[in-house]
Parts: sequence; structure tokens; C-alpha cells
Amino acid sequence: MLDIKYSQLESKNKEDFLDIQKLVNANLSEPYSVYVYLFFLTIWPKLCFLAKYYDEKSGKEELIGAIICKLEPHRNARMRGYIGMVAVEPKYRGNGIAKKLILKSIEKMVQEGADEIMLETEVVNKAAISLYENMGFIRTKRLYRYYLNQHDAFRLLLPITERSHVRSGYLNAIGEGNSVNGVGNTDTVI
Repeated sequence: MLDIKYSQLESKNKEDFLDIQKLVNANLSEPYSVYVYLFFLTIWPKLCFLAKYYDEKSGKEELIGAIICKLEPHRNARMRGYIGMVAVEPKYRGNGIAKKLILKSIEKMVQEGADEIMLETEVVNKAAISLYENMGFIRTKRLYRYYLNQHDAFRLLLPITERSHVRSGYLNAIGEGNSVNGVGNTDTVI
């Protein structure tokens, strides 16, 4: 069993920032500019979780997994969490690291008032699709040629509260939508 330490990103730690960028660039098909990392990691550092492994041979702690998320109002009707990136070093996959990172981020987004959580993943990434669907995510849309490599994506959604099941336009029409001010409803359905 691996001794893995999970933690939130410390926004002042430049070394973690660079390690996250290196990990994601090496393990995801989509290239991201430094500005994407700055956007996520400076505005929502508490929604970024890291998995680190202490290697006794080298005496060093290495970043082996990371998840980067955000949380903001969606259509002025609900709070939507978004999982932007999940990456795990290939030699450590199959140990439940991605699942643990996802669960930590979901838990934090729910604490912060998320009504739902959304993400996209490549249609060809069967392992990721299976993982997300086993966690309760639902496929909501196929996005054709979504990625730069021309692969399609599935948009997946995890409903958290009843607000997630109601169309945004309806919530706004009955006056329920404009109450979103950074805090979501707590009528949890999962």
C-alpha cells in the first residue's frame, strides 16, 4: 500500500504551482497556457488538491496527482462547480488516487455551496468515464471535436441539490435564480 499524502494547494507555494503544471502537461492531451493555471490556482486554490508520495530511496516527496477546480454562479441561477483538470502519474494509476482527489474536491465544493458539478472528458477515455459515472456523474452532452486533437468530449454533470434539476430560465422566472450570491442551496440530493 502506498503512503500518499493528500492536501490542498498552498497558494503561496511556487514549487507546487510548477509541479502541477508539469504533471498536467505531461499527462493530459490538452495543452494549457500558464494563464489557465494562474486563473484556476490563484482564484480557487482551496479547490485544488494534491497527492504526494514520499520516495524513501530518493528521500524526496513527489507530486503524483492533482485536481484543479473552480466554483462560480451559473446563469445567475445556481452555483456550479467545475473540475478542470485531473492528472495522475501513469505508474501510480489504479491505486484510487484520482477517485480520492475527485471526492476531496466534491466535498469541498459542496461545503462551499455547489448545486452541481460539471466536467468534460474525452469520449475515448473509457477509464475516466467509468470512474465518473460510478461516482454519480451523468452524461449530458457530446461535444464534437472539442479538444485540439479533434477528439470529442462528453460533458458530465453531478447534481448535488434540487436546484440542479430545474432549468435556469425557470429559476430566474420565479425569482429563485437571482438569490445566487456565492452560496448555494443546501438541499442535498446525493
